[in-house]
Amino acid sequence: MKRTVRIGITAGDINGIGPEIALKACAQAKWPGNVEFLLYGPADILVRQAWCKLRTKWPEIINSSLGDSIRWQPGKISADAGRAAINAIRLAVRDCLKGEIDAIVTAPISKEGIHKAGLDVPGHTEFLARLTKTKRYAMMLFGGPLRVVLATRHIPIADVPKKLTAAALREQIQLAAESLPWLGAPRARVAVCGLNPHAGEGGDIGREEIEIIAPVIRALKRKGLCVSGPHPGDTVFHAAAKGEYDAVVAMYHDQGLAPLKLIAFDTGVNVTLGLPFVRTSPDHGTAYDIAGKNCANPASMIEAIKTAIFLARRSNPWK
Repeated sequence: MKRTVRIGITAGDINGIGPEIALKACAQAKWPGNVEFLLYGPADILVRQAWCKLRTKWPEIINSSLGDSIRWQPGKISADAGRAAINAIRLAVRDCLKGEIDAIVTAPISKEGIHKAGLDVPGHTEFLARLTKTKRYAMMLFGGPLRVVLATRHIPIADVPKKLTAAALREQIQLAAESLPWLGAPRARVAVCGLNPHAGEGGDIGREEIEIIAPVIRALKRKGLCVSGPHPGDTVFHAAAKGEYDAVVAMYHDQGLAPLKLIAFDTGVNVTLGLPFVRTSPDHGTAYDIAGKNCANPASMIEAIKTAIFLARRSNPWK
Protein backbone atom coordinates (compact mmCIF):
# COMPACT_ATOMS: atom_id res chain seq x y z
CA MET A 1 0.00 0.00 0.00
CA LYS A 2 1.25 3.47 -0.86
CA ARG A 3 2.24 5.72 2.03
CA THR A 4 -0.27 8.17 3.44
CA VAL A 5 -0.23 11.54 1.71
CA ARG A 6 -1.20 14.59 3.77
CA ILE A 7 -2.71 17.42 1.74
CA GLY A 8 -2.92 20.90 3.25
CA ILE A 9 -5.76 23.02 1.86
CA THR A 10 -5.79 26.76 2.54
CA ALA A 11 -9.30 28.18 2.77
CA GLY A 12 -8.55 31.27 0.70
CA ASP A 13 -10.76 34.32 1.08
CA ILE A 14 -13.38 33.36 3.68
CA ASN A 15 -15.88 35.76 2.09
CA GLY A 16 -15.59 33.94 -1.22
CA ILE A 17 -16.29 30.33 -2.16
CA GLY A 18 -12.94 28.91 -0.99
CA PRO A 19 -14.11 27.27 2.26
CA GLU A 20 -17.21 25.88 0.55
CA ILE A 21 -15.37 24.22 -2.33
CA ALA A 22 -12.65 22.91 -0.01
CA LEU A 23 -15.20 21.24 2.27
CA LYS A 24 -17.26 19.92 -0.62
CA ALA A 25 -14.19 18.51 -2.33
CA CYS A 26 -13.14 16.66 0.82
CA ALA A 27 -16.64 15.29 1.26
CA GLN A 28 -17.88 14.56 -2.24
CA ALA A 29 -14.97 12.97 -4.07
CA LYS A 30 -13.99 9.33 -3.51
CA TRP A 31 -10.54 9.73 -1.99
CA PRO A 32 -8.31 6.75 -1.23
CA GLY A 33 -7.94 5.75 2.41
CA ASN A 34 -4.28 6.74 2.47
CA VAL A 35 -4.98 10.44 1.86
CA GLU A 36 -5.50 12.85 4.76
CA PHE A 37 -6.65 16.47 4.60
CA LEU A 38 -5.74 19.46 6.76
CA LEU A 39 -7.76 22.62 6.21
CA TYR A 40 -6.07 25.93 7.12
CA GLY A 41 -8.34 28.85 8.00
CA PRO A 42 -10.42 30.47 10.77
CA ALA A 43 -11.91 27.42 12.51
CA ASP A 44 -15.25 28.92 13.58
CA ILE A 45 -16.02 30.25 10.10
CA LEU A 46 -15.01 27.01 8.41
CA VAL A 47 -17.32 24.99 10.64
CA ARG A 48 -20.19 27.41 9.95
CA GLN A 49 -19.77 26.80 6.23
CA ALA A 50 -19.95 22.99 6.40
CA TRP A 51 -23.36 22.80 4.70
CA CYS A 52 -22.39 19.79 2.67
CA LYS A 53 -23.07 17.30 5.50
CA LEU A 54 -19.63 15.75 5.53
CA ARG A 55 -19.78 12.02 6.14
CA THR A 56 -16.19 11.02 5.35
CA LYS A 57 -12.79 12.64 5.16
CA TRP A 58 -13.61 15.44 7.58
CA PRO A 59 -10.41 17.50 7.38
CA GLU A 60 -8.38 18.38 10.42
CA ILE A 61 -8.72 22.15 10.84
CA ILE A 62 -5.60 24.22 11.49
CA ASN A 63 -6.93 27.47 12.95
CA SER A 64 -5.26 30.44 11.25
CA SER A 65 -7.17 33.24 12.96
CA LEU A 66 -4.28 33.63 15.46
CA GLY A 67 -6.57 35.09 18.09
CA ASP A 68 -8.14 37.67 15.76
CA SER A 69 -11.91 38.12 15.71
CA ILE A 70 -12.96 37.79 12.07
CA ARG A 71 -16.45 38.42 10.70
CA TRP A 72 -17.85 36.29 7.91
CA GLN A 73 -19.31 38.66 5.29
CA PRO A 74 -20.03 36.65 2.11
CA GLY A 75 -19.28 38.60 -1.05
CA LYS A 76 -17.37 41.41 0.66
CA ILE A 77 -13.73 42.32 0.10
CA SER A 78 -12.12 43.07 3.45
CA ALA A 79 -8.73 43.47 5.07
CA ASP A 80 -9.73 40.93 7.75
CA ALA A 81 -10.50 38.28 5.15
CA GLY A 82 -7.25 39.11 3.36
CA ARG A 83 -5.30 38.80 6.61
CA ALA A 84 -6.91 35.43 7.37
CA ALA A 85 -5.97 34.18 3.90
CA ILE A 86 -2.36 35.35 4.34
CA ASN A 87 -2.09 33.64 7.75
CA ALA A 88 -3.43 30.36 6.35
CA ILE A 89 -0.88 30.38 3.55
CA ARG A 90 2.00 31.15 5.92
CA LEU A 91 1.03 28.27 8.23
CA ALA A 92 0.63 25.80 5.38
CA VAL A 93 4.01 26.74 3.90
CA ARG A 94 5.60 26.37 7.33
CA ASP A 95 4.14 22.88 7.74
CA CYS A 96 5.08 21.84 4.20
CA LEU A 97 8.70 22.95 4.66
CA LYS A 98 8.80 21.03 7.96
CA GLY A 99 7.55 17.89 6.21
CA GLU A 100 4.29 17.77 8.18
CA ILE A 101 2.22 17.93 5.00
CA ASP A 102 3.13 16.70 1.51
CA ALA A 103 1.45 19.34 -0.68
CA ILE A 104 -0.53 22.57 -0.52
CA VAL A 105 -3.77 23.20 -2.40
CA THR A 106 -4.80 26.84 -2.22
CA ALA A 107 -8.38 28.04 -2.48
CA PRO A 108 -8.87 31.40 -4.24
CA ILE A 109 -7.82 34.65 -2.60
CA SER A 110 -8.77 38.22 -3.40
CA LYS A 111 -5.78 40.23 -4.60
CA GLU A 112 -7.54 43.39 -3.47
CA GLY A 113 -8.21 41.80 -0.09
CA ILE A 114 -4.59 40.85 0.57
CA HIS A 115 -3.49 44.30 -0.57
CA LYS A 116 -5.92 45.84 1.95
CA ALA A 117 -4.28 43.61 4.56
CA GLY A 118 -0.89 45.13 3.70
CA LEU A 119 0.66 42.40 1.54
CA ASP A 120 2.17 43.93 -1.59
CA VAL A 121 2.40 40.97 -3.99
CA PRO A 122 0.56 40.34 -7.28
CA GLY A 123 -0.90 37.04 -6.07
CA HIS A 124 -0.44 33.55 -4.66
CA THR A 125 2.43 32.56 -6.95
CA GLU A 126 4.67 35.46 -6.01
CA PHE A 127 3.81 35.20 -2.30
CA LEU A 128 4.75 31.50 -2.22
CA ALA A 129 8.00 32.28 -4.02
CA ARG A 130 8.79 34.98 -1.44
CA LEU A 131 8.03 32.69 1.51
CA THR A 132 10.30 29.96 0.15
CA LYS A 133 13.00 32.29 -1.21
CA THR A 134 12.43 30.79 -4.67
CA LYS A 135 14.01 32.83 -7.47
CA ARG A 136 12.94 30.75 -10.51
CA TYR A 137 9.23 30.03 -10.66
CA ALA A 138 6.39 29.79 -13.14
CA MET A 139 2.64 29.39 -13.27
CA MET A 140 1.41 26.38 -15.26
CA LEU A 141 -2.29 25.84 -15.94
CA PHE A 142 -3.80 22.45 -16.76
CA GLY A 143 -7.09 21.97 -18.53
CA GLY A 144 -8.20 18.96 -20.56
CA PRO A 145 -5.31 18.17 -22.96
CA LEU A 146 -3.56 21.53 -22.46
CA ARG A 147 -0.67 22.58 -20.21
CA VAL A 148 0.07 26.29 -20.44
CA VAL A 149 2.90 28.36 -18.91
CA LEU A 150 2.66 32.16 -18.93
CA ALA A 151 5.77 34.14 -19.87
CA THR A 152 4.18 37.20 -18.22
CA ARG A 153 1.39 37.02 -15.66
CA HIS A 154 -0.80 39.66 -14.03
CA ILE A 155 0.36 42.82 -15.75
CA PRO A 156 -1.35 45.28 -18.13
CA ILE A 157 -1.25 44.32 -21.80
CA ALA A 158 0.55 47.59 -22.53
CA ASP A 159 3.45 46.42 -20.32
CA VAL A 160 3.88 42.99 -21.90
CA PRO A 161 6.41 43.91 -24.64
CA LYS A 162 8.82 45.59 -22.23
CA LYS A 163 8.51 42.78 -19.65
CA LEU A 164 9.12 40.12 -22.29
CA THR A 165 12.88 39.97 -22.00
CA ALA A 166 15.08 37.16 -23.31
CA ALA A 167 16.11 36.21 -19.77
CA ALA A 168 12.52 36.04 -18.49
CA LEU A 169 11.32 34.04 -21.49
CA ARG A 170 14.25 31.62 -21.27
CA GLU A 171 13.49 30.94 -17.61
CA GLN A 172 9.81 30.18 -18.23
CA ILE A 173 10.56 27.82 -21.13
CA GLN A 174 13.20 26.00 -19.10
CA LEU A 175 10.87 25.59 -16.13
CA ALA A 176 8.16 24.22 -18.41
CA ALA A 177 10.61 21.68 -19.86
CA GLU A 178 11.92 20.70 -16.41
CA SER A 179 8.41 20.13 -15.11
CA LEU A 180 7.06 17.87 -17.82
CA PRO A 181 8.66 14.54 -16.78
CA TRP A 182 7.37 15.21 -13.22
CA LEU A 183 3.93 15.83 -14.68
CA GLY A 184 3.98 12.58 -16.65
CA ALA A 185 5.11 13.87 -20.07
CA PRO A 186 8.69 12.58 -20.48
CA ARG A 187 9.07 13.76 -24.09
CA ALA A 188 8.89 17.35 -22.78
CA ARG A 189 7.87 18.97 -26.08
CA VAL A 190 7.40 22.70 -25.54
CA ALA A 191 5.75 25.00 -28.09
CA VAL A 192 6.35 28.73 -27.73
CA CYS A 193 3.79 31.31 -28.88
CA GLY A 194 4.60 34.45 -30.76
CA LEU A 195 3.52 37.74 -29.24
CA ASN A 196 2.01 39.33 -32.33
CA PRO A 197 -0.69 38.12 -34.75
CA HIS A 198 0.64 35.41 -37.08
CA ALA A 199 3.84 35.37 -34.98
CA GLY A 200 4.83 38.71 -36.45
CA GLU A 201 4.63 37.84 -40.18
CA GLY A 202 8.41 38.01 -40.56
CA GLY A 203 8.57 41.40 -38.87
CA ASP A 204 5.66 43.04 -40.70
CA ILE A 205 3.42 42.91 -37.58
CA GLY A 206 6.03 43.38 -34.88
CA ARG A 207 9.64 42.40 -34.25
CA GLU A 208 9.53 40.68 -30.85
CA GLU A 209 9.54 37.27 -32.53
CA ILE A 210 12.69 38.09 -34.50
CA GLU A 211 14.57 40.01 -31.80
CA ILE A 212 13.63 38.13 -28.63
CA ILE A 213 11.58 34.94 -28.98
CA ALA A 214 13.30 33.13 -31.87
CA PRO A 215 16.86 33.69 -30.53
CA VAL A 216 15.85 32.25 -27.14
CA ILE A 217 14.35 29.20 -28.82
CA ARG A 218 17.48 28.62 -30.92
CA ALA A 219 19.72 28.87 -27.85
CA LEU A 220 17.59 26.38 -25.88
CA LYS A 221 17.55 23.95 -28.80
CA ARG A 222 21.34 24.00 -28.79
CA LYS A 223 21.15 22.98 -25.12
CA GLY A 224 19.07 19.96 -26.06
CA LEU A 225 15.57 21.13 -25.16
CA CYS A 226 12.70 19.96 -27.36
CA VAL A 227 11.32 23.43 -28.01
CA SER A 228 9.77 24.95 -31.13
CA GLY A 229 8.32 28.23 -32.33
CA PRO A 230 7.48 31.02 -32.30
CA HIS A 231 4.07 29.67 -33.28
CA PRO A 232 1.02 31.81 -34.10
CA GLY A 233 -1.13 32.04 -31.00
CA ASP A 234 -4.31 31.35 -32.97
CA THR A 235 -3.20 27.87 -34.11
CA VAL A 236 -0.73 26.43 -31.61
CA PHE A 237 -3.32 25.51 -28.98
CA HIS A 238 -5.24 23.43 -31.50
CA ALA A 239 -2.06 21.50 -32.26
CA ALA A 240 -1.32 21.07 -28.55
CA ALA A 241 -4.85 19.82 -27.89
CA LYS A 242 -4.29 17.16 -30.56
CA GLY A 243 -1.20 15.96 -28.70
CA GLU A 244 1.54 17.48 -30.87
CA TYR A 245 3.05 19.35 -27.89
CA ASP A 246 3.20 18.65 -24.14
CA ALA A 247 3.08 22.29 -23.07
CA VAL A 248 2.64 25.74 -24.58
CA VAL A 249 4.41 28.86 -23.34
CA ALA A 250 2.10 31.84 -23.91
CA MET A 251 3.38 35.39 -23.95
CA TYR A 252 0.64 36.93 -21.79
CA HIS A 253 -2.21 35.93 -19.50
CA ASP A 254 -5.24 35.89 -21.79
CA GLN A 255 -3.35 34.45 -24.75
CA GLY A 256 -2.81 31.29 -22.74
CA LEU A 257 -5.86 31.12 -20.51
CA ALA A 258 -8.63 31.92 -22.99
CA PRO A 259 -8.19 28.65 -24.94
CA LEU A 260 -7.61 26.65 -21.77
CA LYS A 261 -10.77 27.94 -20.08
CA LEU A 262 -12.77 27.34 -23.25
CA ILE A 263 -11.87 23.66 -22.97
CA ALA A 264 -11.87 23.23 -19.17
CA PHE A 265 -13.64 26.13 -17.50
CA ASP A 266 -14.83 24.09 -14.51
CA THR A 267 -11.87 21.72 -14.14
CA GLY A 268 -8.73 23.81 -14.70
CA VAL A 269 -5.81 23.50 -12.29
CA ASN A 270 -2.93 25.85 -11.51
CA VAL A 271 0.45 24.37 -10.56
CA THR A 272 3.37 26.51 -9.38
CA LEU A 273 6.65 25.35 -10.93
CA GLY A 274 9.98 25.87 -9.17
CA LEU A 275 8.86 25.52 -5.54
CA PRO A 276 10.48 22.99 -3.18
CA PHE A 277 7.04 21.45 -2.58
CA VAL A 278 3.82 20.75 -4.48
CA ARG A 279 1.36 23.61 -4.79
CA THR A 280 -1.82 23.43 -6.84
CA SER A 281 -5.02 25.45 -6.91
CA PRO A 282 -8.34 25.66 -8.73
CA ASP A 283 -8.21 27.82 -11.83
CA HIS A 284 -10.91 30.30 -10.82
CA GLY A 285 -11.46 33.19 -8.48
CA THR A 286 -13.38 33.96 -5.30
CA ALA A 287 -16.81 34.10 -7.02
CA TYR A 288 -18.16 36.65 -4.55
CA ASP A 289 -21.48 36.73 -6.41
CA ILE A 290 -22.35 33.20 -5.22
CA ALA A 291 -20.47 33.16 -1.90
CA GLY A 292 -22.55 31.95 1.04
CA LYS A 293 -25.24 30.37 -1.16
CA ASN A 294 -24.04 26.74 -1.10
CA CYS A 295 -24.10 26.50 -4.91
CA ALA A 296 -20.37 26.61 -5.80
CA ASN A 297 -19.03 23.83 -8.02
CA PRO A 298 -16.03 22.06 -6.40
CA ALA A 299 -14.90 20.37 -9.65
CA SER A 300 -11.78 22.50 -10.12
CA MET A 301 -10.81 22.06 -6.45
CA ILE A 302 -11.25 18.29 -6.77
CA GLU A 303 -8.96 18.27 -9.81
CA ALA A 304 -6.41 20.42 -7.96
CA ILE A 305 -6.39 17.93 -5.07
CA LYS A 306 -6.05 14.97 -7.46
CA THR A 307 -3.07 16.67 -9.11
CA ALA A 308 -1.49 17.44 -5.74
CA ILE A 309 -1.78 13.79 -4.66
CA PHE A 310 -0.26 12.59 -7.95
CA LEU A 311 2.67 15.02 -7.79
CA ALA A 312 3.35 14.48 -4.08
CA ARG A 313 4.15 10.86 -4.88
CA ARG A 314 6.68 11.77 -7.56
CA SER A 315 10.18 13.26 -7.41
CA ASN A 316 10.01 17.06 -7.37
CA PRO A 317 12.76 18.43 -9.67
CA TRP A 318 13.21 21.52 -7.46
CA LYS A 319 13.26 19.93 -4.00
